[in-house]
Amino acid sequence: MVEVEAQVVGGGVHLAGDTVQVCVTVTAPALDPALTAQSSDVCEVLAWGSAQIHCQCSVNESRVRLPPSSPKQAEERAVTNADTSFAPCRGERGHVVLSTKPKILFCDLQLLPGESRSFVYKETLPCDAPPTYRGQLLKYAYKITIGTQRLGAPTKLLRIPIRVIVLQGLSEACVYSESGELAPSNPFLHTPQRDTPRHTAFQIIQNASTRKNLNQYNITNTRGKVVRFCIYKTSFRLGEDIVATFDFTEAEVPCVQYSVTLQSEEIIAESCRQRVNQKPMLVAYSKSHEVCLNLSHTHLLLPIPLHLTPTFTTDLVSLQWHLHFEFVTSIAKIDEPREGEDQVEWRAPSSLDIETMVWDLPITILPTTPSQVAQAVCMPAQHVLPL
Repeated sequence: MVEVEAQVVGGGVHLAGDTVQVCVTVTAPALDPALTAQSSDVCEVLAWGSAQIHCQCSVNESRVRLPPSSPKQAEERAVTNADTSFAPCRGERGHVVLSTKPKILFCDLQLLPGESRSFVYKETLPCDAPPTYRGQLLKYAYKITIGTQRLGAPTKLLRIPIRVIVLQGLSEACVYSESGELAPSNPFLHTPQRDTPRHTAFQIIQNASTRKNLNQYNITNTRGKVVRFCIYKTSFRLGEDIVATFDFTEAEVPCVQYSVTLQSEEIIAESCRQRVNQKPMLVAYSKSHEVCLNLSHTHLLLPIPLHLTPTFTTDLVSLQWHLHFEFVTSIAKIDEPREGEDQVEWRAPSSLDIETMVWDLPITILPTTPSQVAQAVCMPAQHVLPL
């Protein structure tokens, strides 16, 4: 039995703008020495082999209305019934939002028993491609599809899932960096090599995530000041910790406890909503909770998981991030601890009249290196298809 083995070079996580490389190895079965009737002249013949990358979008039809289908999608559905054609999206749910041009790996490939042949498939992901995303209302899923056909047999497909992370605004930055090529060049000077989209993306991420600007927020309610919240930046990379401080020294309202939750906000475009008054979908991730009564200062340390999807916007959906705060304050004044000669004594009240106030702080989550994301996303890089 002929085997087609595909291995994604560099792992299954890629940044938009990167070049994806797949090593495809076709191996013919070896002769069985126990069977003397076999002939070494008999070879396996494969008619063709092709590869393509496509992104499928599936939605919750009760909440999301898809735009009209394009002629290209109608053409893809028309060839799905042909068993001998290369239809990478055959049997996939949803509609195609991105598909690269199919590339032919080989034609009329003849293999002797035990022989192997290797081919390399390369394709560059667009900088403005949608990211891999599994939300509550829609999903973007990427796959590399390798199709091949033996003579007289139907086409078989090998689908390799990959994860694509996207930096919002990268395509505009790449166009701006390429505009310098139109300027007159000096033939006697060495022309520096143009930055790749990955290099440009990492520069943007580094500049945005390391730029510190102290932001202070005086959080108050109708009865006075509750706390001063200080955070040094609002743009964070995947895997980074959100660090901030709470200052209760000038509080006029006693705060009993607080909680901070990292939340995503999935906003469907107005033209694609099934209902006019449809609200965004909120999903909570990491959370920090602390009892802060009688504290003068405390700090926040909230991790950002590596498997999350960074901030992005497409024609269908916009994914935004924010910190959701909940402060539990006391309506009545609470007696402060009494300081004695050798000790501090304080007795907690048996009951409290409280009220809860909420506050949201928008933040931006940026991508990080694909190798770091791959540590949290278990995606096998090697796949085998028997023919």
